Amino acid sequence: MVTKIKILKGDTVRVLRGKDRGKKAQVMAVFPATNKVMVEGINLVKKHVKAKRAGQKGQRVTVAAPLPVSNVQVVCGSCKKGTRVRIVREGKARQRQCIQCQAELAVPKVS
Repeated sequence: MVTKIKILKGDTVRVLRGKDRGKKAQVMAVFPATNKVMVEGINLVKKHVKAKRAGQKGQRVTVAAPLPVSNVQVVCGSCKKGTRVRIVREGKARQRQCIQCQAELAVPKVS
């Protein structure tokens, strides 16, 4: 079941659980089908890569693995605290809002 995720690509998030608890970083990708997010430099795991050709060595590569959405929390730009996100409707427009300080959470600009 695909659920609506209130975290967007480019948001700054704080990790709530796991080996990287307490760290803040930006979201690189959002996967609504699996309810996971990929966070830059967080949840790094070692991946073993086989040699492609004869004479080449296999190696261990460090890659970022996705985190469950429930393990991260959006950081508000104005109050700088981890917060839940409220969706406010003004006419047909939808705006994300910080629950603690009621500031608008801007849609991040992704390059």
